[in-house]
Amino acid sequence: MILIIVLAVIVLAGLYAVSIYNGLVQLRENVKNGWSQIDVQLKRRHDLIPNLIEVAKGYMAHEKDTLERVIKARQMAVDAKNLPDKLQAENMLTGTLRSLFAVAENYPNLKADQQMLRLQEELTTTENKIAFARQYYNDEVNRLNVAVQTFPDSVVAGMCGFQKAEFFQVDNPEDRQAPQVKF
Repeated sequence: MILIIVLAVIVLAGLYAVSIYNGLVQLRENVKNGWSQIDVQLKRRHDLIPNLIEVAKGYMAHEKDTLERVIKARQMAVDAKNLPDKLQAENMLTGTLRSLFAVAENYPNLKADQQMLRLQEELTTTENKIAFARQYYNDEVNRLNVAVQTFPDSVVAGMCGFQKAEFFQVDNPEDRQAPQVKF
């Protein structure tokens, strides 16, 4: 009888551990999915920028330095391989876009250009999608990080190699604001 009770406790504990493990796997995959959603929107943003630069070039010929900084920042963002590098590059890209739009304010013809207006709308929509994707990602990272650090999940997480994930956060206070894209 005692053997049956001991076996039942062991089986229940095993089932509970499996349940925790499966929950941690789901949280980890949600974090990966969240990052994937951000990545899709960042790719869209990267694809819009060359078109934006081409339209602006015709009007802003003597603002070559600003345009080159945006192009360089975009390339750094595209080339970034890991999350910390990508975070830094995207923050830099946001800053250079902000300077591009500030300079573009001095060009009334550019502000009225239909292609520029369309690109502006697409970029604004993309920036909003990036913000929502970041929020979803950070929510999922928070859920995973809490699970990895709280008992009893932390025991299973430690045994199975689950680790905390990094938040997608902005370190530079100026980069916390989305670039102004009004023309």
